[in-house]
Amino acid sequence: MKVKCVICDTINDLKDDSPLAKRLRNRPIHTYMCDPCHERISEKTNERWASGNFTMYQSKTKEDNWK
Repeated sequence: MKVKCVICDTINDLKDDSPLAKRLRNRPIHTYMCDPCHERISEKTNERWASGNFTMYQSKTKEDNWK
C-alpha cells in the first residue's frame, strides 16, 4: 500500500497486512505521518512541554447529575 506523509509529502510503501495499513484503509479520517516527521514533532513538543510555554488543552468533562 502506498501512503503519503501529510507534512512532507513523501511517498512510502507499507505492507498490506500491517496494522497501520489496515487502520488507514478502514478509517479514512486517520492520516499517515512518516517516521522522521513524527520524531521531529515529538521532539519539538517535548521541548515546549519542558520549557513551560506549552499548555495541554483537554476537553472539559460535563458533570453527570444522574450519579
